[in-house]
Amino acid sequence: MVERQLRRRSFTDERVLAAMERVPRELFVPESLRDLAYEDGALPIGYGQTISQPYIVGVICSLLGLSGSEHVLDVGTGSGYQAAVLAELAAEVVTIERIPELAERARAALEAAGYENVEGRIGDGTLGAPDKAPFDGIAVAAAAPKIPDALYDQLAEGGRLVLPRGTRWGQDLVLVVKTKDGPVERESVPCRFVPLVGAGGFGGA
Repeated sequence: MVERQLRRRSFTDERVLAAMERVPRELFVPESLRDLAYEDGALPIGYGQTISQPYIVGVICSLLGLSGSEHVLDVGTGSGYQAAVLAELAAEVVTIERIPELAERARAALEAAGYENVEGRIGDGTLGAPDKAPFDGIAVAAAAPKIPDALYDQLAEGGRLVLPRGTRWGQDLVLVVKTKDGPVERESVPCRFVPLVGAGGFGGA
């Protein structure tokens, strides 16, 4: 997966590549799809949600620029796979999922994979985890029309937030860096994520 899907696309972040090599992705997909765990694409995990394409997970993690000491928020736990990769790259990860059944399944997968530095929560990810803020990095695994104010507010100065921004049908990954002068943004690759549901997302269920 790392060689075919990331290196061949000129992905050169060696720290992220090494982290992804260590994560057993098959633990984070439904048992019936485990033979497809390392394929180049998103896979359904139930409840209208997906486990993201490996390349996109790599890009998100690389844009966060983690060195190993950071405190990170993962919005939209889903399968738990992105939280696992972040756990390889940061000191502590808080991950939030709005669907209880997925949150429990991800908790079990993370435990089976041995990730003890991940705290799982159930709730509206668009509101973040203010009791754990500030965060050095925030990764959002669902699409929103704009950066949720609560998430930006929970970034430490110099912190980075990565989110797929756009419509329900297509987005671009956006990196936002919090500076003393305000947010600095740049767009990365086009993508397509499920909608971010909640007070700071598309709203509704």
